[in-house]
Amino acid sequence: MSDALLELSGVHTHIGAYHILHGVDLVVPRGQVTLLLGRNGAGKTTTLRTIMGLWHASQGSIRLGGEDITRLDTPRIAQRSIAYVPENMGIFADLTVKENLLLAARSAANAAQMDGERLQWIFGLFPAVQKFWNQAAGKLSGGQKQMVAVARAIVEPRDLLIVDEPSKGLAPAIVNNMIAAFEQLKRGGVTILLVEQNIRFAQRLGDGVAVMDNGRVVHAGPMAQLAQDEALQRSLLGLSL
Repeated sequence: MSDALLELSGVHTHIGAYHILHGVDLVVPRGQVTLLLGRNGAGKTTTLRTIMGLWHASQGSIRLGGEDITRLDTPRIAQRSIAYVPENMGIFADLTVKENLLLAARSAANAAQMDGERLQWIFGLFPAVQKFWNQAAGKLSGGQKQMVAVARAIVEPRDLLIVDEPSKGLAPAIVNNMIAAFEQLKRGGVTILLVEQNIRFAQRLGDGVAVMDNGRVVHAGPMAQLAQDEALQRSLLGLSL
């Protein structure tokens, strides 16, 4: 197994008076796609937000590439070659698609300075990004916005990509496009952590899987093992894949 790029050990998170995460242990191996599954309210999104410092762990540790990032604020975490696409996508509706990507291209002061070769690669992954390049992002469909959100996250090379429910509400054709994009990113050496409810999406992409329930990881192992064990699926997820 690859070494761990990201590791959570005994992570607890409180939001106000609410104790959401209860000692999360999670290992994300370098160069792999790890799926975070679980019922609604299990703590998946809170785990991602805690990794990114949007909510701070009240106990435990988070290590990225061996560095303890538990107490860092979000901008400093984002500087460590990590990109996050939240469930709501975080698109700036009044800005054009080009301007949305430019915001994330830290090495470019204007669009002309953006990496042209990388942009062409992104256009190949997500043709809609090129098609609507100069249009306001808020006018795009949900699937097109999701493509823009992922494109923005990878407009510069990243070691780790964290995405919350990338296929939510997308048409099957766009889901297939998204799967192909993540497969290509993985082949390029990007480590990916996904929260996902689309089981076909999870099965096709996942190398490893962690299942959460009540703020804890209750199962971790190969995705293929979970996909083949119907009894385990029903026990952990309350359904059959």
